[in-house]
Amino acid sequence: MPYFVATYAYTSDTAARDAGRAAHREYLGSLSEVAVSGPTDDDGAVLVFEAADAAAVEALLDADPFVRDGVVAERRVVGWTPVLGRMASQF
Repeated sequence: MPYFVATYAYTSDTAARDAGRAAHREYLGSLSEVAVSGPTDDDGAVLVFEAADAAAVEALLDADPFVRDGVVAERRVVGWTPVLGRMASQF
């Protein structure tokens, strides 16, 4: 199955982010499609999915509590082909 990288840029509302973090992480943790995810140092996140297509990833992201609660200001989903590096064989 193909891989997709999603990026989030969060709003400046850190109180809403803090309030929704547990539900956001619980939701993502329940998805078998999530290969890895985590926050970045610029008020965003990177999420790697294994899914049939970008539309499937978009649908999963639409149900993310952070998205539903308006914590995500921007998101992008792109296809990704791991080729090199010590972690490439894990994908």
